[in-house]
Amino acid sequence: MPVLILLAAALLSGCATYQPRPLEPARTAAAFESRTLDNPELKKFLEGNLGREITSWPPKTWDFRLLMLTAFYYNPELDVARAQWAVAEARKITAGQRPNPSFGFTPQHHSRTAGGLSPWTLGFNLDIPIETAGKRGYRIARAGSLTEAARLNIATVAWKVRSRLRTGLLDLYAAGRAETLLRREQSVRAELVKALRRRLDLGEVSRPDVTQAEISLAQAAVLLRETQRQKAEARVRVADALGLPVTAIEGITLSPDIFAARLPPPPPREARRQALLNRSDILALLAEYEASQAALQLEIAKQYPDIHLGPGYQWDQGDNKWSLGFSVTMPILNRNRGPIAEAEARRKETAARFDALQAAVIGEIDLALRGYRAAVDKLETAEGLLLSQKNRWKSVEALFAAGETDRLTLLSAVLEQEVSALVRQDALVRAERSLGVLEDALQRPLPQVEPLPVNVETDPRPEKENRK
Repeated sequence: MPVLILLAAALLSGCATYQPRPLEPARTAAAFESRTLDNPELKKFLEGNLGREITSWPPKTWDFRLLMLTAFYYNPELDVARAQWAVAEARKITAGQRPNPSFGFTPQHHSRTAGGLSPWTLGFNLDIPIETAGKRGYRIARAGSLTEAARLNIATVAWKVRSRLRTGLLDLYAAGRAETLLRREQSVRAELVKALRRRLDLGEVSRPDVTQAEISLAQAAVLLRETQRQKAEARVRVADALGLPVTAIEGITLSPDIFAARLPPPPPREARRQALLNRSDILALLAEYEASQAALQLEIAKQYPDIHLGPGYQWDQGDNKWSLGFSVTMPILNRNRGPIAEAEARRKETAARFDALQAAVIGEIDLALRGYRAAVDKLETAEGLLLSQKNRWKSVEALFAAGETDRLTLLSAVLEQEVSALVRQDALVRAERSLGVLEDALQRPLPQVEPLPVNVETDPRPEKENRK
């Protein structure tokens, strides 16, 4: 009995122990509200990914790459994806575990004894399971493929974070530019209304002409208010994509050329090839398919029963008895046909999902390419219109300086130019949105000057704020 006690103590000494880690919503919320863009740990993360030192901290202007890396540092969706990868890694440990042997002790007491023999019979037996047909290897292969899929999912989530950030920044940029142009248009319309009212007093224009100008001025004011609302909402969306409270980005200045690039679309054949070979969601689904193959192999292997060795010892009233047991499961009532059929169906399902994803990606790319080309053509048309309106304004301005036309005509020319500037701005934003859709379909930035940082899989904040 002392031997059994010592053996049990030795086994229990290697067991893991539970460490409580409660979540405190108040502390978590306070930690989130305290996040800022001047965090020195964020600076280290940015410098590590940029490969250069940031001399002025925080930067005076923030370009898209700086903000994208900031989102990768703070955004909680990436924390979830990394945690899911860690769970998958832990499953690999589970898959590789060998079944433990079991130990049995069966004492017996005899009510009748003869010749002074001990009334006790002590029985000890072991059950040593031995897996056959490579089951452990198939479990490990399946867990490894699922782990790879979880790792690739981090890149998919990172791209979605980037896409949300780009959309939010484009909305913020568009609203800011529209606000500036609308203020200018409103100022011109106000001058135009004053000029028309003076002419009305002189009897040179009719009241409906003035009323129409006043209505247009009021509509411009309403549109300006709506743009200001959109700007405020876009700022919140940017903060959400960054994983920051909106107060943390209130005073930042965006780089003026953040959406200034004019890019030619890639060739369709090359675009499809790159996407089908490199999109992380496609690669993740391929890994899931390999996992389904390993799962099918495992179920087929389960047709072959495991072996159980059962050596034992019995001390029977002074007599030592040794035994060697052997047992297998008899595959009489079933040969694991049900689980095999389920595994085959899952493999077919995963293959169908892969085919569907490939077809969807090809459709997304073709649609995005056509949409981007059309948006660029519309932008070029809008720029041509703006240029012609500028030339007309210069001509009218020259005539006004020479006294050959009146101020009302000059204001009308200025207003036409401002309206054309708004049309051009709207076309530019549409082109940038189409470019974002194309980038999402390809799952790579255009132009691909720098790839996404390679360490999105690594938690940049190992010591979370709410764990301090």
